[in-house]
Amino acid sequence: MSSFLRLLARTPTRAFSSSVPTAARAIKAAVPQDSLPVQYPYFVPRNTRGSLPVYSDVRNAGGRFLILIRNVEGNAHALAEDLKASLFTHGSPEAERMKINIVRSKHLILSGGRWKHDIMGWLQKKGF
Repeated sequence: MSSFLRLLARTPTRAFSSSVPTAARAIKAAVPQDSLPVQYPYFVPRNTRGSLPVYSDVRNAGGRFLILIRNVEGNAHALAEDLKASLFTHGSPEAERMKINIVRSKHLILSGGRWKHDIMGWLQKKGF
């Protein structure tokens, strides 16, 4: 047992220095200064499992498909306008069928088609 204590006493201890860059400085150095995050008037936070809060709902025995975007923070009307303007090309049949309702200024309901994966891809391209 005493040989273990002598060995422990002989091992040099490493002193932590302030000259070692911290994690925050390393992250700042790794991110280019040109790429600033885009600021939107709305934010769609991910749920506790890390997924986007986009859900599909089938009503009337499969005759009506609804897409729900839940828990929009900020200006939900701006999100609705961006979806109308850029999800589908202007004048396409999908753009003409898409109807967007805003519930309690926090949730969006899109009706007119099965576009859950299109909307999720659109949100991921926007950085959410």
